[in-house]
Amino acid sequence: MNRKRRKLEVVSVSDVHLGTFGSQAKELNRYLQSIKPEVLVLNGDIIDFWQFSKRYWPKPHMKVLKSILNLASKGTQVFYITGNHDETLRKFSGMRMGNIEIVNKLELDLMGIKTWFFHGDVFDVIMQNSRWLAKFGAIGYDSLVLVNVFINFLSKLLGRKKVSLSKRIKESVKSAVKYIGDFEITAASLAMQKGYQAIVCGHIHHPEIKEIFIPGKGKIMYLNSGDWIENLTALEYNNGTWSLYRHQRDESTDSEQTGNEEPGSELMDMGPKDIFDKMVKEFRE
Repeated sequence: MNRKRRKLEVVSVSDVHLGTFGSQAKELNRYLQSIKPEVLVLNGDIIDFWQFSKRYWPKPHMKVLKSILNLASKGTQVFYITGNHDETLRKFSGMRMGNIEIVNKLELDLMGIKTWFFHGDVFDVIMQNSRWLAKFGAIGYDSLVLVNVFINFLSKLLGRKKVSLSKRIKESVKSAVKYIGDFEITAASLAMQKGYQAIVCGHIHHPEIKEIFIPGKGKIMYLNSGDWIENLTALEYNNGTWSLYRHQRDESTDSEQTGNEEPGSELMDMGPKDIFDKMVKEFRE
C-alpha cells in the first residue's frame, strides 16, 4: 500500500549499526519509505564494520541500503558521513556516485545558520588512545542488546512493558551521564571556535535538541540524531525549524530483528567491501 511521503528539507540519521542484532532495520526502512527529503545526512555508524559477520545480514538490512539508493535515484542528495564503526569508508571520502557522496564532515547553510555535521567520535579519547578497548566496549554493548531482547521476550509473555537496559545504565550511571554532558559541551565549544551556529552529531546514542551556553563565548544550537537500536530517532529540518522524530516501534516485527529471519542467500559469502561494491553497482544500474 503506497503512502504519501512527507516532504522535508533535511533529515539526519545516525548509528543504525546494520549488520548487528540490535539494529532495528525494518523500522528504519519504514521510516525511509515515508519521507522525501531534499537532503539525507547519514551521520556515521550506518554499517557496523567492527562487528560485521557473514553469518548475519538479514534482508531488512539490505532493504535499508536499497531505500537509500531509491531516494538518491529520485533526487535526494545523500551525504554519508563516516563514523568510527564504518571508518573503513574513510578512504573513500570525497567519492561521489550520482547523488551520493561519502564525506568525513559536512557544512550546510540553513537559512543563514551555518550548520556543522559530523559523527562525533573525534571526541572519544578512549577510542583514540585505546582502540581495542573501544571495540571491546562495542561488543559488550551488542551483547547487552541481545540480553535485552531475551528479557523483553519474557516481558511480552508476562504482559509487561519493554525495558532498555543500556538506556537505563546511561541515564543512571554517573560516569555515563558525565560523558554525555562532556561530549555535548566539547562539541559545542569546538563548533563555536570554528564559527558555526549549530552542530549536528551522532555517536553517543542520545537524541537531543537544545541550546548550549558557553560562558564567555555565547550560545549554540546542539543536535544529536540518537540511534536506530533503542531510541529509533531522526532529526528533521523544515521551514527553518529542527524537530526530533521518534518512531513508534512495531512489536510484531521484533522476531525479524533478533535474527529469526534467514539472511539473504546472495549475501552469505560477502564481506563488507563486497556489500559496498554491490550497493554501488545497484545504484549505477
